Amino acid sequence: MSRIADEEFAGVGLSSSYAFLLMTVVDKPGIQPKEISEELQLAPSTVTRLIEKLEYQGYLERKSVGRSTEVYATEKVAEILGKVKKAWSNINKRYVGILGKEAAAQLTADINEAAIKLE
Repeated sequence: MSRIADEEFAGVGLSSSYAFLLMTVVDKPGIQPKEISEELQLAPSTVTRLIEKLEYQGYLERKSVGRSTEVYATEKVAEILGKVKKAWSNINKRYVGILGKEAAAQLTADINEAAIKLE
């Protein structure tokens, strides 16, 4: 599964982990790194590293608010947002092509249920 995601996101210039993080921040402006870590089920140090790289590339910015840090997408994200969404669509099409529509939908539901149970 990650191979397919990485292949699709290669055209965007991001790995699937970076794309997941970027879309999380786009969907929840001002999200804190701890929440990103929980949502993506990644170690806080991994999330920090991913944020730093996306910040260096100009896609994210961190703002200190009191004792916490909030993460925001920059205007530069607009340059690749369409490509990221297209990659998501292509991943879905590939899964459906390999597994069939019903099995792909069931796989997605099973993964989501497992993620909730593992939290």
